[in-house]
Amino acid sequence: MKYERYLPVYMAEDLRMLEFVSSGRSGPVRKRIVFSKTDIKGIYNLAFGDIGNGGVLDDGNISDNGDRDEVLATVAAAVDKYTQRYPRRWVYFRGNTPGKTRLYRMAIGLNLAELSTKFEIFADVEGEEDFIPFKKNMVVEGFLVRRKLNF
Repeated sequence: MKYERYLPVYMAEDLRMLEFVSSGRSGPVRKRIVFSKTDIKGIYNLAFGDIGNGGVLDDGNISDNGDRDEVLATVAAAVDKYTQRYPRRWVYFRGNTPGKTRLYRMAIGLNLAELSTKFEIFADVEGEEDFIPFKKNMVVEGFLVRRKLNF
């Protein structure tokens, strides 16, 4: 994605967690990205949100700091780096509300040509038994991405 992004202030050696600081109209806001195993072999969940009280990830109350594009570009860069290290892992993500999932769909759709050069992108669509290839303007419930192995 061709947007400015934030540099990490912390990155786990195995890349399972990354933290950065969003700078915007609300001042500095600490954010965290976490990749964690799911019950399905080879699929890892991407969780993202503000770091709340006690240093806990709060993905249910993500602040609007006026820097959405930079934040999404930072998350995309984290997925890029993670899948460079672990190219056979699938990453699943969705918004915690339909509106946030729609935001992710629009961001992916706007950058689909560029993202498709590196990633296989699939959508979780209601009524479909399996994930299907993502296309612009689909109504989706979540996303499943993996680095193209021949990239």
